Amino acid sequence: MNDPLPARKVPNIQAELAKERNRAAAERTLMAWIRTCLALISFGFGIDRIVSAIRSLQVAGDFNPVRLSRILGLAFVALGTYAMIVASIEHRQELARIQREEDYLYTPRRSLGLMVAIALVGIGAIAFIGILF
Repeated sequence: MNDPLPARKVPNIQAELAKERNRAAAERTLMAWIRTCLALISFGFGIDRIVSAIRSLQVAGDFNPVRLSRILGLAFVALGTYAMIVASIEHRQELARIQREEDYLYTPRRSLGLMVAIALVGIGAIAFIGILF
């Protein structure tokens, strides 16, 4: 009644090292997104604080800070927060793909960088139109 132990699969060292490099690259990418998102959030917060300071000083009697500046600040904060959430989700999905036992295959996805760039173009267009009029 001696049951033989199932043969253990010998890991492919090259594949394991490639997975480790991919995991490290995913970590670096997440850290880059964290820096980018913090910059967006800080920029939006800074716009709002500067407008609040100008409003409290009332430098000129007829000076009326545009409400658009508050909307722009909130848009940058919202974009930074959205990008942070999506980057975190993509990071977890990437780690799950790498840790699967089967072969690691590349699957094309939407580019988070492209989505953020398009949103920034939209925010910039709104800011340009708001300043123009």
